[in-house]
Amino acid sequence: MNQPELHPQLAADCHILGKTGCGRILLHHNAAIPWFILVPDTQLTELHELDTTTYQEVMSTVQQLGAFVKRSFDADKINIAAIGNQVPQLHIHVIGRRQDDPWWPHVIWGQAESGDEHYSDDRLAAIRAALVNVLPLTP
Repeated sequence: MNQPELHPQLAADCHILGKTGCGRILLHHNAAIPWFILVPDTQLTELHELDTTTYQEVMSTVQQLGAFVKRSFDADKINIAAIGNQVPQLHIHVIGRRQDDPWWPHVIWGQAESGDEHYSDDRLAAIRAALVNVLPLTP
């Protein structure tokens, strides 16, 4: 797949953890909630537009990422969404929700984006190292 340039909003809001076989894995800057984003390597903007093989690879990655978030962050619920109203580049949110997170049970859209809790370099490295055991990541 052809890796398009990362949308400026995603680049501004997220840490780039690495590349998988189908796209890039990002982690939202706000450490108050485990908010991962898969950005498939495509110019297409909608999940349903992907060919069957690519769709299956993307959804398999989402499934593995969701299991990782649930287990690693002790999440009560995993929210998965491909909305793209403000960022047209195809991207899938995989968010671990806990009943004690700051926004439970409400949606995080428009709230968590402005949070001020940030990941330390050590915490980012630990998350990346744990994720490599589930999804092969390259820089």
